[in-house]
Amino acid sequence: MNRSAELERLVRFYETIDAATLFVRLAAIYAPDAHFKDPFNEVQGRDAIERIFAHMFHQVVDPRFTVVTGVQQQNQAFVTWEFRFRMKRFSMEEQCIRGASHLVFDGAGAVQLHRDYWDAAEELYEKLPLLGALMRMLKRAAAR
Repeated sequence: MNRSAELERLVRFYETIDAATLFVRLAAIYAPDAHFKDPFNEVQGRDAIERIFAHMFHQVVDPRFTVVTGVQQQNQAFVTWEFRFRMKRFSMEEQCIRGASHLVFDGAGAVQLHRDYWDAAEELYEKLPLLGALMRMLKRAAAR
């Protein structure tokens, strides 16, 4: 993959993210007023983004991201990724969420906009004990 310095720095951050260095490393990647959105959150500012990641470390065990593909054109990038983890509650079986992110870098190379796209129903809800059975039933009914 041929990546710009900004995109390479972001990929390295995500593929080596850990709770101990989160705050310092996040400040080097995201602009102070960065906007972040995923299926569960929409926040503005580095402190709010940091709280999302801190919550992730609180909820799951062994979280790790692998960036599968990445393309960049001027100040915008698009990456596909896999997020692997074990849930602290429910099953300790490894889970994998596959998704994509749209990123916009500011003039200094920091992330100004980060928008994650992934299917919460398929990638997460279907894997939960009680809700999963209901989601799979609804999916089968909608497919007919």
